Amino acid sequence: MKKLLATGFILLMTAGALAGCNTVAGAGQDVERGGQAVQDAAS
Repeated sequence: MKKLLATGFILLMTAGALAGCNTVAGAGQDVERGGQAVQDAAS
């Protein structure tokens, strides 16, 4: 039973870390697009 709980906890933590990485990557892309739009407008 303890092994099952430990495995489940590890899987949840891994899924959370991967979801967090995707969120940060998406936010970075949004900021980059916004910067590009400002740069294009200034040109």
